[in-house]
Amino acid sequence: MSMEATFADFSVHPARLANAEVRHEAGRFAGSHLALDAGGSVTMEFEVEDPADIPQATLTMTALVSRLGPAPGDAPVDVLLQGEALAEGLTVPGGGDLPQDNVFAVPGHLLKAGTNTLEIRSSAEARSTFRLYRITLDPVAERGRSERARTAQAARDSVFTYRTERRPAHGSPSRPWQAASRLLFHIDRDEHSLPAQLGWRGDDGTETAVSFQSNMSDFHGVHRAADGTAYEYRGRLTDRRPYAEGLPDTPVSGPHHLHRFRTEEGWGGGWHRSHDLRILVDDGGPAPVERVTWRDQRGNSGVVVLHTLSNEVEATDVEASDEFEEAGEIAENLLDGSRDKWLAGEDVAVLDFTLARPAALTSYALTSANDFAERDPRDWTLLGSHDGDDWTPLDVRIGERFADRFETREFFLRPRADMPAFRHYRLDITRNSGGGETQLTGVRFIEAPAGKGFTGYYQRHDEGPIGYRGTPVPSAPAAGLPASRLAADLDAAVAGLTGTARSLAVLAAHLRGN
Repeated sequence: MSMEATFADFSVHPARLANAEVRHEAGRFAGSHLALDAGGSVTMEFEVEDPADIPQATLTMTALVSRLGPAPGDAPVDVLLQGEALAEGLTVPGGGDLPQDNVFAVPGHLLKAGTNTLEIRSSAEARSTFRLYRITLDPVAERGRSERARTAQAARDSVFTYRTERRPAHGSPSRPWQAASRLLFHIDRDEHSLPAQLGWRGDDGTETAVSFQSNMSDFHGVHRAADGTAYEYRGRLTDRRPYAEGLPDTPVSGPHHLHRFRTEEGWGGGWHRSHDLRILVDDGGPAPVERVTWRDQRGNSGVVVLHTLSNEVEATDVEASDEFEEAGEIAENLLDGSRDKWLAGEDVAVLDFTLARPAALTSYALTSANDFAERDPRDWTLLGSHDGDDWTPLDVRIGERFADRFETREFFLRPRADMPAFRHYRLDITRNSGGGETQLTGVRFIEAPAGKGFTGYYQRHDEGPIGYRGTPVPSAPAAGLPASRLAADLDAAVAGLTGTARSLAVLAAHLRGN
């Protein structure tokens, strides 16, 4: 590569640089840009390996001129490379609020191997301030490469903290702003782009929408409180840092603020793996966020609505000790969600279920059938097995009753920290409610909720919206160790301590004997 990505970004202090060294005279950092007064200058030195490979380069200078009261500003500049003018007395449009991209063609013969020098000089006759935001320089065949590198570097510092203020909407413009809770947020789809707009809703009904300065120094927006009161809302950046797993140095004010998802995009008639998504929005309120919307500086946008994922585990197969096949009242009816029942011709019965995957249950549910309450199970044992041969008792019920037909009752297992995840479960009905037959309409198996997933859509710039969904990424239990490894290490530690204690006891007894 004959020339590396080259830029100077003055939206932060110190300036963010790549393949560049910068110095300035009669200039100062002004929050989001470098301000040059009359006669001020900026000098940027950059390296070129082989200028023969660059017939032409593209220089982009992003700048703005401050206003002169109600009139446009006046701050002409000269742009020089190796002392030769690319532009003289250039008047950058002034009086607006947004910086302008000024693009120049750089003839290849002006570039030289080694160190090159670019100068931007504000006229000594300038009557207002020249505001320089950034400079990028690329071979013409690779235009935009340095800007992409700049935004990717800026996006690495993706955890933002703002000091915020608000005041009631539709009040007097002179009404003072009141300090509000700080805002902490992080949104990352691994696309190296900063947010331009952000909106969120708490599950208590609060809603907020904000828009950011391009350098993320400030935001302005609106906030609606849970009681419906509307406020103007603004913030000033106080801290910005890279994301660290778990954000150990960045405290949040409440639970459930940080989410990480594995995601899929829906297109072409199917779902396709996409980038992981991390979302953290903490505005100091007590309620967790239930919806987040954003648009990034590249024009991509997304919406995610968080919801609790289903915690029911599918049973794929069931075998019964007896079933009434002639009437179609078979055990498979227990799995299809219909009101068709299973009927056994005895007052005791055994049902063996196979789950789609191993699961550590927290509860299970039984649904009574359509008739004859005396056929309802009353006493039973739930057992679990890894292989379908060796069974472990998990729950014993005695004297249970169903009050209605098609009534679903949920039975909770005693909480255990080490509950195994079994693939097979057996319902051993040892007594019914007095009838000569036993029946049920449904059996469901339930594990602890998997956490918050999301449903939404994503839209890339200049493309149509596509489906977007996510499932939570489990947190590592300790220092990045898998749960199984951590449990094994703890078991080994306990065994080692037990062995040591026994050895010490034997030694103590020996000493007492002597």
